[in-house]
Amino acid sequence: MSCPFHTPASRRGFLLGAGGVAGLAAAGGAAEAKPHLPPLKQTAALQDERRLPFYGAHQNGILTPIQAHTYFAAFDVASDRRSDLIALMKSWTEAAAKLTQGVDLGPPDGDPSKTPSDSGEVLGLPPSRLTLTFGLGPSLFAKEGVDRFGLASRRPAALVDLPRFVGDQLIPARTGGDLSVQACSDDPQVNLHAVRQLMRLADGVAKVRWVQNGFVPGYDPKVTPRNLMGFKDGTMNPSPTEPSVMQACVWSGDEGGAWMKGGTYAVVRPIRIALEHWDRMHLGFQEQTVGRRKVSGAPLSAADDGVAAEFTPLDLEATDKNGDPIIPENAHVRLAAPQSNDGAQILRRGYAYDNGVSFVAERWPPWRQGMELDAGLLFVCYQRDPRTGFIKIFDKMSKFDMMNQFVTHIGGGLFACPAGVREGGYLAEGLLEA
Repeated sequence: MSCPFHTPASRRGFLLGAGGVAGLAAAGGAAEAKPHLPPLKQTAALQDERRLPFYGAHQNGILTPIQAHTYFAAFDVASDRRSDLIALMKSWTEAAAKLTQGVDLGPPDGDPSKTPSDSGEVLGLPPSRLTLTFGLGPSLFAKEGVDRFGLASRRPAALVDLPRFVGDQLIPARTGGDLSVQACSDDPQVNLHAVRQLMRLADGVAKVRWVQNGFVPGYDPKVTPRNLMGFKDGTMNPSPTEPSVMQACVWSGDEGGAWMKGGTYAVVRPIRIALEHWDRMHLGFQEQTVGRRKVSGAPLSAADDGVAAEFTPLDLEATDKNGDPIIPENAHVRLAAPQSNDGAQILRRGYAYDNGVSFVAERWPPWRQGMELDAGLLFVCYQRDPRTGFIKIFDKMSKFDMMNQFVTHIGGGLFACPAGVREGGYLAEGLLEA
């Protein structure tokens, strides 16, 4: 199903163009800078403001206005018993319902001879708009040809194995996973705490395969954040406030089975950006690569009169005096645009990451090797069907996008995110109890 092309006036919360990057905005003068959040006040009203529901028709953390920090974790299930998987889903559901409400999993001052039920590092902190979004990978349904849990016949057709795209340099230790959870909140310690508790509860049943944390800048709904490349990102997302658009683009219908109706499919891809390489490029080349002006965010096809707006629609037919496209044929925004993909759209919800430095061999001339920043994008997108969403869009981008000389996909996976949980139920109950 094609997603209707929509360009909303407000982009609060959903930051990325396809394959784009969510980054850290300049901080400004330290003496005058306002803190991202007001000082913590432990009042019931403030707690309520920072407490988001866990139960509902859809999982939270998908349409939720984006929080400042994330912690993503993929797990491999070690047990082959469905009963163990069911028990894990029940315990994760109970824990997630408490954690998102800021409720400790156990008293910190219990029996000193026993291990505490909660690690306790968020005592006194509000839940900070914590959401926990869970997914099921293709390998949960069958792994190396083995149907471990009797679920293979119920694997949705849309939960495909992602193809290997041109330029992929996937690291096995950062790719795949039977289960996933993404914690998002406005406090990185709240995220880590939540994932730590889920890890502890999974002990003996599932083990962590890979993790990645990330961040986005600012809380101003009127300002589009700048990515790590210095460009504004977030002008081509479908509107999360329009239910009909979300139903067409994001939420699964009857085609995925009853347990997936109201769910969605998440593509998660850590993408390293060769920032040192990018920083050596002149401004004109950077703008041609992206297809937008760096300062204003306006498309190159808009008049260069100093007032061109960031949200001016792309004019992919515009040409210069020589008849050449003003937005280059291989510019990032052209290849990502719905007009170039039969109207296909995906809901991007990505985060920048910074893992310090690591040894890197660049993909393009001058092919430098050495210690460089290990930083980039934890790209996350949601769609009703990845075959007509991410795969359709990125297949073309992986072959032709000028930005490919600066970005490398190094891992990730595809996960089916079941519908939301009813009170008294548990995650993926409709799948596991059938």
